[in-house]
Amino acid sequence: MSVPLSGAALRAGALEVMVFGGHLLLYPTGVCQEKVTARPSATRPPVLLLHGFTDNRSVFVMLRRALGAGGRHVEAYNYSPFTLDLRVTARRLARRVEELCERTGQDRVDLVGHSLGGLVGRYYVQRLGGDTRVRTLVTLGTPHSGTLVAPFMDAHPLIRQIRPDSDVLAELAEPAPGCATRCVAFWSEFDTLMSPIGTARIEHPDLRVENVQVTGIGHLALPAHPTVIAAVRRALDGPGPAAVAGADTASVA
Repeated sequence: MSVPLSGAALRAGALEVMVFGGHLLLYPTGVCQEKVTARPSATRPPVLLLHGFTDNRSVFVMLRRALGAGGRHVEAYNYSPFTLDLRVTARRLARRVEELCERTGQDRVDLVGHSLGGLVGRYYVQRLGGDTRVRTLVTLGTPHSGTLVAPFMDAHPLIRQIRPDSDVLAELAEPAPGCATRCVAFWSEFDTLMSPIGTARIEHPDLRVENVQVTGIGHLALPAHPTVIAAVRRALDGPGPAAVAGADTASVA
């Protein structure tokens, strides 16, 4: 299914171009791992941000500033651009979360993942026992059911893992009884990297899920758009009425 060419689609495409240009300028600032705070003081769970494929923490400049202004301690985790296996990255994420909890004195964290970063976070939560550490997992344009976009990139092992028939997605489709993490998945009909449309929704009967549709926003703009940023802040403030097992239906315009 393709998105019909409309005024809204054209505006979303123009916004994508603008965001892409800005991100190219910021990209060098996020190449290195950030220096972490020795022991930050915070009353809320710290937030760990996870970027997408071939990206880095610079994609979260605006989101990070907004979350930090709300009194949260926010950090970003840069995983290697040479990653070949999502599961290896998820195991490294597990170690980073344990270190973050020890350093902040908190028992749980919140994860916010853009694109592939959301899938890394979900694998950690579902398959590596991460639900004991992760209070809320927010995903932005993450191919939870796999994406068929860019078939010419199938030579890359990591891209093959986000195809609908991959072993990783088969693992994530397995039962996850008692999973304690609340999941909030943002998706957009103008996200051209999600094929088919709606694959960024989480469909799993054992998970506490709220799928949030956003309108007029493409893939790159999801972590930078003020409307989405405000909705992410609300999601981290606490569960809404839809945050129950198998729940759905919410939207932001």
